[in-house]
Amino acid sequence: MDQNSASVPAPGVPADTMSGVHISRDVTDLDRRIVVALQQDGRASWTSIAEFAGASVSTVTRRGQQLLAEGVVRVGIVPTLGSEGHVETFFVRINCTPGAQLAVAQALIGSPYVRFVTLVTGKFDVFAEVVIPGDSANYAHVLTDLQGIPGVERWRSDLVVHTYKVSFDWGRQLYDSHAEPTADPQSYMPAPNTCDPTHFDDADRAIVKELSINGRASFLSIAAKLDMNESSVRRRYERMRSAGCLTTVTMVPASALGMSAETLLMLRVEPSHLASVAQTLAQHVSVRFLATVLEENSLYCEIILPSTETLHDFLTGTIAHLKGVRGWNAAMELVFMKRGFIETPWWRAQVASAEAAIH
Repeated sequence: MDQNSASVPAPGVPADTMSGVHISRDVTDLDRRIVVALQQDGRASWTSIAEFAGASVSTVTRRGQQLLAEGVVRVGIVPTLGSEGHVETFFVRINCTPGAQLAVAQALIGSPYVRFVTLVTGKFDVFAEVVIPGDSANYAHVLTDLQGIPGVERWRSDLVVHTYKVSFDWGRQLYDSHAEPTADPQSYMPAPNTCDPTHFDDADRAIVKELSINGRASFLSIAAKLDMNESSVRRRYERMRSAGCLTTVTMVPASALGMSAETLLMLRVEPSHLASVAQTLAQHVSVRFLATVLEENSLYCEIILPSTETLHDFLTGTIAHLKGVRGWNAAMELVFMKRGFIETPWWRAQVASAEAAIH
């Protein structure tokens, strides 16, 4: 990637009332194209991003660095799930005592076992994903500790038995020519995990730790921090990436791209139609995450759409017509606080902005 990348600031940047991150100017179409390009390749060079965005390299570099510095977008690179041994994943829905939602969510953010956390509307207050390494002997220990967080009133855990889709490039739907549904199932299915613990040593883990903080950090800057040779850092990164050991997480508040309908659905599906319903839904670019959970033959589906009107159209025009779908429960995402094991850089400001508006 280009050497002139920007570092990501610590959480707590000032906020505006719309997106929860400090934006000193309007988010333009060029900004959105830069973000969409970063969603597709978080370490893409500013030159290649400029080609996608249709603007000069200097303009795209300046705009892109500003978006990163403001916390509008954050790129992090983390180990692929399960790359260091067997894991089981649980989808968790939580009810909190009145007024305890933020404190519970913050405690969950601090847990290394929690991959994502969001405040939601509906019957529950907080949704989270808990990833537990090892065998079933660890499940009770981790889940019991988390259930003991002060303010947790009710905790409901569902085992994720199969993941159909994980995508960070949902912004492509802003540009129709880049969002055509694909007929190739492998293009939206998670890549096979060919990594194992032997592919990591202490130096590799140190490199990945730096990249989790700033996924666009140059190899030169990482080498300087770790007192390593730049070529060694580059070689180790390429080896881990080629082995499928790394996942790039590009995060952006949906509102920054003009999206206002982030929704979590629990679809009730007839057992004989689970695979066909999942395959159909996975082809939609607006579907960010899709997995089967153990309870009630359910599909957990996260969708990101421009408005409640387009959400209505998707529910009534697409999901309602899928053979085997019996119904669904839904919750709107209010504040996304952690994704891909990385804390989002905007949630603190988003909450502060909402509290200031109330008072």
